[in-house]
Amino acid sequence: MNTFERIVVVAFDQLSFEHGAMASANPISDLIVLIESQRMLSGRNWHPERLFFMVSSARHFAAEARVRGFTVVYRQAASTPEGIRAIWAEHGQLPTIATAPASFGQARQFDELGIKTVETDFFLTPRRLFSSWAEAQKTFVMENFYRLQRVRLGLLVEGDKPVEGRWNFDEDNRLPPPKNYVWPPRLTHERDEIDAEAAAQLGHSATDLWATTRAGALRALDHFIEHNLAGFGPLEDASTNDDWSLHHSLLSPYLNVGLLHAREVVDAAVAAYSRGDAPIQSVEAFVRQIIGWREYINGMYWFLGEGYERGNGLGAARKLLPVFTKSYQTKMNCVSSVVSDVEKRAWVHHIPRLMILSNLALLTSTNPQEFLDWMRENFIDASQWVMVPNVIGMGVHADGGRLMTKPYAAGGAYISRMTQYCKGCTYNPKLRVGDDACPFTTLYWDFLDRHRETFAKNHRMGQQLMGLNRLSDLPELRERAIEVLDGLEQGVI
Repeated sequence: MNTFERIVVVAFDQLSFEHGAMASANPISDLIVLIESQRMLSGRNWHPERLFFMVSSARHFAAEARVRGFTVVYRQAASTPEGIRAIWAEHGQLPTIATAPASFGQARQFDELGIKTVETDFFLTPRRLFSSWAEAQKTFVMENFYRLQRVRLGLLVEGDKPVEGRWNFDEDNRLPPPKNYVWPPRLTHERDEIDAEAAAQLGHSATDLWATTRAGALRALDHFIEHNLAGFGPLEDASTNDDWSLHHSLLSPYLNVGLLHAREVVDAAVAAYSRGDAPIQSVEAFVRQIIGWREYINGMYWFLGEGYERGNGLGAARKLLPVFTKSYQTKMNCVSSVVSDVEKRAWVHHIPRLMILSNLALLTSTNPQEFLDWMRENFIDASQWVMVPNVIGMGVHADGGRLMTKPYAAGGAYISRMTQYCKGCTYNPKLRVGDDACPFTTLYWDFLDRHRETFAKNHRMGQQLMGLNRLSDLPELRERAIEVLDGLEQGVI
């Protein structure tokens, strides 16, 4: 029988041998423990593809750890604390360590158990460093943080200046979906015995879209760099009917469970730029998503505190609409198409998430916590630290403007310009009243009308409110908005 000196607990979102507590683990003296918690599996109405990805990835990690010579206990238990206590009962209450958890809830669990944690290095920005930046800000402008990151990390800079003279190429990266465009091939992943066992346990027929191993995640990174990075920037905000992933990387699930690290991902993108394989506007846009937005969101999750997710600054109280759980319960082509995509593969890119799903929740005054729960449960990359600031702060403006100075609200005109969903739809994005008026267009103006006092002092909302004041059909619009909201609740609009 092995005599161990220490137990190393590995969370399902920290699957790395090079980072966190595993970086110092010793195959001779450390017992590696992963807990498959029944509470994790059944505590929410999780998307089965998300559950499959999490469980199979963790089991593959455990198998790889054994190949590397570690003794591993992969324990199924009612909850994480019960599983760890069972390990202590079998092996003695040895010193137990883990990487600092990625959520407040698990951090509290580990504190109560007395598990010591090492500082996480799954992100490029230590939490204390981010807090020192945030504490010095009057407003939390991500762009300011991002520029400091570029210099601090030495990415796409010459000294303290950006390469090619610009920090940001956003203006070059807002092209609508092109016609007759040939999208790159997508990578698929063969399933092995571990995948099959996990899928069978969950009663799920897994897709071949998501890798569940470190090797598969690295192939996905290589595939993105070779086939998609060059075209990523200009078309990153577009949505089409003929392709669901476009030039997006599909790497966020791997980053969020530790199968890839942010540094290797951005280094690969910058290397492609240095070789001349990808233009600056695409590489800068991608690097900004990783070292800017991703690091900023994680930092703000911890900086804003545990109570932040309970925000409801606009007093939104509507129950979650039926269409979020049944894509066929609407005649709105954009919403039906996007929810259907989520149902199929637990993923859509950031524009459908923000400008269709979150926009619908915002304009209909859907309760922020109900919408947050739905987003957390249905996306394959939906770590809590990701979803809380993205939904509460950016998506539905429930934090009173702490994260974003204005709500990301839009009518049908934006969706018509940046997507192909409006073609053939029952509703006309140019109309705000009448039976065939686009619900987004109607609800956009109704939202501004309902919250005009709230936004009156917001200088960034001045133009929108001036447009509202010029409407000659506001009484008819209010009536149409009531019809739309009732119809959405009944699943018939």
